[in-house]
Amino acid sequence: MQKINYGRLLDEKIAELKKTGKKPSLMLHACCAPCSSHTLLYLYEYFDITVYFCNPNIAPENEYEFRKSELKRLISELELSLDLIDEDYDPNPFYELARGFEELPERGERCRRCIEYRLRKTGGLAKKLGLDFFTTTLTISPHKDCTYINECGGRLSAELGVPYLFSDFKKHDGYKHSIELSRKYNLYRQNYCGCIFSRRASENG
Repeated sequence: MQKINYGRLLDEKIAELKKTGKKPSLMLHACCAPCSSHTLLYLYEYFDITVYFCNPNIAPENEYEFRKSELKRLISELELSLDLIDEDYDPNPFYELARGFEELPERGERCRRCIEYRLRKTGGLAKKLGLDFFTTTLTISPHKDCTYINECGGRLSAELGVPYLFSDFKKHDGYKHSIELSRKYNLYRQNYCGCIFSRRASENG
C-alpha cells in the first residue's frame, strides 16, 4: 500500500486556495506554543484561524496553565489577529481513556486514544461554530505518528461532517523553523509530551 504524503496534500490545498482567493475558517487544535509557532505562521495567510487549547493529558495543573499562557503570549507577540478558545483544567477525561494503558510507550494505544479525544473535541467545536475545517498542530512533532493523526482526522471528518485539513507540518523544515521561533521568542520547550506517563518515561531516560 502506497504511503500517503500528507505534506503534499496540504501544499495542494493551499495552492487551490491561492487560485480561488478564498480564506476558509479553520479550528486549529494547539498542543503548545512551540508546535504552534511555525504552524500558525504557515497557515495564517490562507485560513481564518481559531486556536483551540484542549489538552486534558497535560499534568500537573501548573504545567497546563503555563503552556496555555505561553501559547497566548506567542499569539500576542506574533501580532496575529485570531480567536483563542481555551479549556479549564480537567484531567479526568484523559485518565478515563488512559485506564489500562498507563505503562505503554509513546505512540501506543494510550496516545492514540488521547489524540482521538482531542481531535474529536476540535472537530465537534468546529461543527458547532460552523467552521470550514479542523486540524491539529500535532503533526509537526517528530515524536508523533503523523499517519495515525491524519487517518484519525479523516475518520472523524466523515463522522462529524466537517472537512479535516490533512497536514505534515514537519515538511518545508517546519520542525526546524519551530525550534528557531522558540529561540527567537524564548518559548518554553517542555521535555515531555504532557501526561504524567510521558513525564515518567522522560525522567527515567
